[in-house]
Amino acid sequence: MRTLYLDCGMGAAGDMLTAALLELLPRPEEFVKRLNGLGIPGVTYHREQAEKCGITGTHITVTVDGHAEGEHDHEHDHHHEHDHEHHHHHSGMEEIGHLIGHLPVSEKVRADIRAVYDSIAQAESHVHGVPVTDIHFHEVGTMDAVADVTAVCLLMEELAADQVIASPVHVGGGTVRCAHGVLPVPAPATAYLLRDVPIYGGAIQGELCTPTGAALLRHFVTRFGDMPVMTLESVGYGMGRKDFPRANCLRAMLGETAAESGDVVELACNLDDMTGEGIAFAMERLLAAGALDVYTLPIGMKKSRPGVMLCVLCREEQREDMVHLLLRHTTTLGVRETRHRRYTLSRSQDTVNSPWGPVARKTSQGWGVRRQKPEYEDLARIAREQDLTLDQVRDGLK
Repeated sequence: MRTLYLDCGMGAAGDMLTAALLELLPRPEEFVKRLNGLGIPGVTYHREQAEKCGITGTHITVTVDGHAEGEHDHEHDHHHEHDHEHHHHHSGMEEIGHLIGHLPVSEKVRADIRAVYDSIAQAESHVHGVPVTDIHFHEVGTMDAVADVTAVCLLMEELAADQVIASPVHVGGGTVRCAHGVLPVPAPATAYLLRDVPIYGGAIQGELCTPTGAALLRHFVTRFGDMPVMTLESVGYGMGRKDFPRANCLRAMLGETAAESGDVVELACNLDDMTGEGIAFAMERLLAAGALDVYTLPIGMKKSRPGVMLCVLCREEQREDMVHLLLRHTTTLGVRETRHRRYTLSRSQDTVNSPWGPVARKTSQGWGVRRQKPEYEDLARIAREQDLTLDQVRDGLK
């Protein structure tokens, strides 16, 4: 399973996430050109190399009309907060929605951007006690945040991870100054966005997780916890601008993990009065209904009768349907149930060329293991058509 792990030991901000994910791409400079071609009003993305505590990574700066604003100082100015002053131009959710609707991105990315921004607006609405429709965003801050959110959503689409796991989030400590005065860390909007997310503070005095970073994590992360066993493909370091005693970076790690499917149910029954044809038909119906596996075992039964144990592996939500099929298509009077913990390799399929045409190939990987083998039905078809043995066809694929 393709897995993205985010190490948030120094928090999370939109620019740090963007930079870390960019480093996972084979040609990040081309992706930056793509970002600059989106046409976000006045916005330009700048990518540069940066070093923190001897670690080299990437720093991303977003300029709006030539000025760097927003949360790229890692401690931000809370430009997302509701503001009743009118000497600056502000944008509401309607204007932001209009902007998002005109971005040249896929519908999935557009939906992701809207969802992240909606969560930020909901947080600000809750903190300030006003309706979402009354929340306004400073114009420069809006462009800056939209740039960060759009970049991360596009990068997530590009990386196409099957799951995103993140460490518990370090939020920092102390206080942060914003438009409304001095607030505790994490700031109220950030704290609201991090509900049900494992967070912690520490010796670092400062705001390490911003509202945009929190909203992005909340939207994309499948679960929070320790890094799973994974085979790494690439590692990216997204640098913040400030210097701390610890390397101020967010680390992104992309690799393969085993696809753990959790608990599975094994259903079994003993049969001593069915024909082989009847058992085969029952197995066929169980597999057609979506059973993970169906198999038989030879057993000895009462009165020294030889019998067959019919076993079915299925998911929890399939259990009742499978029990019904076993009782309907076999002569058993009862079904036993056992639960098992199952670990699997992730599986995919592609096509390779052979001297006799295309052949499907199956790939299984995870836990440091990678296996490939051609599809049997394709090998058998070619062997029949070409009057060859299966081994001759296999050798022809090498």
